[in-house]
Amino acid sequence: MATITAADVNKLRQTTGAGMMDCKKALVEADGDFDKAIQNLREKGQKVAANRSDRESSEGAAVSFINADKTKGAIITLNCETDFVGKNESFVTLAKELVEKAINFSSKEEFLASDFNGMTVAEKLIEQTGVIGEKIEIGGFEILEGAFIGSYVHVNKIAALTSISTAVDNAEVLTKDVSMQVASMGADTLSYKDFDPAFVASELAARIAIIEKENEEAKRLGKTLKNVPKYISFSQLTEEVLKQAEEDAKAELKAEGKPEQIWDKIIPGKVQRFISDNTTLDQEKALLDQNFIKDDSKKVGDYVKGFNVEITGFKRVSLG
Repeated sequence: MATITAADVNKLRQTTGAGMMDCKKALVEADGDFDKAIQNLREKGQKVAANRSDRESSEGAAVSFINADKTKGAIITLNCETDFVGKNESFVTLAKELVEKAINFSSKEEFLASDFNGMTVAEKLIEQTGVIGEKIEIGGFEILEGAFIGSYVHVNKIAALTSISTAVDNAEVLTKDVSMQVASMGADTLSYKDFDPAFVASELAARIAIIEKENEEAKRLGKTLKNVPKYISFSQLTEEVLKQAEEDAKAELKAEGKPEQIWDKIIPGKVQRFISDNTTLDQEKALLDQNFIKDDSKKVGDYVKGFNVEITGFKRVSLG
């Protein structure tokens, strides 16, 4: 039988990321044959992966990488089964190594088939499944290109990228802030102007149906009924609708007995509240129309205007 040295074990450990005991066992079983030991570890990973294929892998690490000239970024999630593994330093290190490679590919499929130190990324994940004993896989995968890219990662759980139209002063601050917004609030599009009228109508009908059903139960129990919305997007708030909101505000102030000379100071705020109450779809799904998380007195679009630049794209990945 071949003599297994500490140097042999360390070499296999550095190559595979497996633990000391696993590496020593693999080398013993391979009678010191380094390549066969690696193969043994991979085969173990395949068996573990097959046995755990139906397990949920909602924990792990979300990571980002941006190239040197800030024109391209990648975000991925490396998923596992438990938070304990997801917080492990070697697991997070692997995730960071993978995202640096991911930036060179346009799809997750291409990335998984690419080389990772003599094996494919997919094979590496199978190997690590055997090493760690949990299902390991790439979950989220997003690439973004632009004149300037910034990112934000929230405690390795959510990662976001933002691109802007030109590399202005304080571009890094802007893109980090907007990426933080994307990570925190999510969004499907840049502006309510991108919404298709049929989509808005469908969303409104769906929300009305839910509220009406809830109100039936609330009425039966004698509880306060929820307001049934007429509008959910600024795209529905025509000039006539806003004019009527202003007239309604005047009528309300008159009924309250407020002096007419102070109406001009109060009405704009009431109209703004009307807009806020009737643009829930925009606030949920349109990035520039959301309240800015660092200053909710302004919209994200207003914050961006201060930099004299445009947001050209954004991406987001998250665990769970």
